[in-house]
Amino acid sequence: MSDIQAELNSAPNHPEGSNLKRRLSARHLNMIAIGGAIGTGLLVASGGSISQAGPGGALVAYATIGVMVYLLMQSLGEMSTWLPASGSFETWASRWVSPSFGFASGWNYWFNWAITLAAELVAVAIVMRYWFPSVPAFIWSGLFLLILFAINAFTVLGFGETEFWFASIKVVTVIVFLATGVLMIFGILAGPSPGFSNWTSGEAPFVNGWFGTFSIMMIAGFSFQGTELLAVAAGEAKNPEVSIPRAVRTVFFRITLFYIGAIAVIGFLFAIYRPAPFGSRNRRSERFPFHAHL
Repeated sequence: MSDIQAELNSAPNHPEGSNLKRRLSARHLNMIAIGGAIGTGLLVASGGSISQAGPGGALVAYATIGVMVYLLMQSLGEMSTWLPASGSFETWASRWVSPSFGFASGWNYWFNWAITLAAELVAVAIVMRYWFPSVPAFIWSGLFLLILFAINAFTVLGFGETEFWFASIKVVTVIVFLATGVLMIFGILAGPSPGFSNWTSGEAPFVNGWFGTFSIMMIAGFSFQGTELLAVAAGEAKNPEVSIPRAVRTVFFRITLFYIGAIAVIGFLFAIYRPAPFGSRNRRSERFPFHAHL
């Protein structure tokens, strides 16, 4: 009997049979999923989404993908609670569809995160260039790649604690951003309130019509990527029949609130940036009125 088949037979009733150190608690699982989803898609790509589709189009796109992610997470929650195996998607696909489908799923997921890692390292260099414009981008990318490697070399508990605290920083940052943004919308901070001007200027709130909304669906899907890490980590979770359903119920709504709330706040505060047509003598930009621009 193959190792995969042995794991499949032992995982539901004897999770310790897989020789994994099951030390991830519910709080670790929650923050791993939240921290995995709050990243480049929200902190970097949200501005481009609003510029391309407008604040209304971006909200519709992110809400639509959010519904799809909710259905996906319900299915993942059931499977990872019943079969919290280390192979996750590959194991489930091999068991319930075919070994070849499991093989393809495993490699596709590996390519997915290999490409995403490269995108994240580029985003790190872009962000750090704001404070250190003279430092070459490859230095920041290489430095953070080493940090990621070191974190993943920790024990399971060490990895879980690191993810918990780093994800907590992300959560606190987003909450502060939302709170500050709401105060600015109501004119309590940073001068007079912009009101609904950014939702009615030019083509807003739906820039480029439905085409603009559909065109950022891929960006919205990329932004929600990381919620499935809850299922990936299920194989090393303590008491998965209790911690996984609890995490599935709470993580999705928190992430959706962060994304929908952040898109709404950005849509109120920042005007849409529209590049001038290629070949135009004035390549600066065409902007809708408001003092801040993306």
